[in-house]
Amino acid sequence: MVLKEKVFARFLMEADGFVRRRRMTAESAGNDPGVAGASAGAEVRWLGGRFLGVSESIVGSLSPRIGGETELQTGDFTRNAQDQRDDTEPDYEGLPQGASTSTHMLAGAVAGIMEHCLMFPIDCVKTRMQSLQPDPAARYRNVMDALRRIVATEGAWRPMRGLNVTAIGAGPAHALYFASYEKLKKTLSDVIHPGANSHLANGAAGCVATLLHDAAMNPSEVVKQRMQMYNSPYRGALDCIRAVWKKEGPRAFYRSYTTQLTMNVPFQALHFMTYEYLQELLNPHRQYNPSSHMLSGALAGALAAAATTPLDVCKTLLNTQESLALSSLSANQGAHRHITGLAHAFRTVYRLGGLRGYFKGVQARVIYQMPSTAISWSVYEFFKYGLTKHQLEKRRAQQMEAEM
Repeated sequence: MVLKEKVFARFLMEADGFVRRRRMTAESAGNDPGVAGASAGAEVRWLGGRFLGVSESIVGSLSPRIGGETELQTGDFTRNAQDQRDDTEPDYEGLPQGASTSTHMLAGAVAGIMEHCLMFPIDCVKTRMQSLQPDPAARYRNVMDALRRIVATEGAWRPMRGLNVTAIGAGPAHALYFASYEKLKKTLSDVIHPGANSHLANGAAGCVATLLHDAAMNPSEVVKQRMQMYNSPYRGALDCIRAVWKKEGPRAFYRSYTTQLTMNVPFQALHFMTYEYLQELLNPHRQYNPSSHMLSGALAGALAAAATTPLDVCKTLLNTQESLALSSLSANQGAHRHITGLAHAFRTVYRLGGLRGYFKGVQARVIYQMPSTAISWSVYEFFKYGLTKHQLEKRRAQQMEAEM
């Protein structure tokens, strides 16, 4: 009881000081009601703050007398705390949880298109260097030699043939790829290792995302690789699609799908697990850090590419149905119209190239994948960060307008 009386006496002293300052402010304002009103409001808020800071229990006991003022001040405190939180730059670690599925899809589509378009000439070289029975004019020592000879003998634009169909396929394929990966990674991590990153969850999410990516991308891969081959008989992408559909049927566009999955599932598992592991080492706080995204992506892509090259050679053989390889098989074992299935492709590679045949084009594949995955991750993280930040700022502006 004595404590309450002392606190109340202190409040009366504060109130008396407030009245004197209010009178002096009104006089100095020249009886201007606007200035006086603004000063009064500031003083009321100051007094309320002092009063609330003295004793919340006294506020409760005096609420019938100053209930309106305490409610106003509480609202001010809440808004001030919210403004301080909003003014703080959002931590990047929280952005994936705040990013919408549409943000992941848009960022993924842009990343996929840029990745494939920028690295397309190297991809053309990789396809040719994986040929089991190349034409004598299409035998290259290395990647740079291949690019020089292709440009010199076939024209400057020859390494870009098939780019249009690749860009069309890469957009939706990578949109599904990144959106499903982000969603599954979070869901599985919460189950396997709540509140922390799980490498098992990352690998499993990457495998499932690959199913959707390859389903959307496989037809584009078939058309692209047939147009990339030396002496390709097709005038353009539409001509290639019509010819393949007419001669081999619609199943030809998915002949390599199981092989591509067999290759891409371990590739993406290694890729995502290595990327997330390197991010923990290089960027433990998961800030937006372009250099760490690029380095982690490049190293993850190189490791996964080298390990899965034999499967990529088989996929290329199934997609291209090399005429010289089919001729060689026919000469030795009778007529072979098509190479079908992963087992058939593996036997063909070994028969025509031995163990070394499984690693044809490994240099070009690694050189392609390192910058490719670096571009993909850095562009994806940039757009995810930018789009999420824009959404947060837009939401903050809407909240401020609603409060006003």
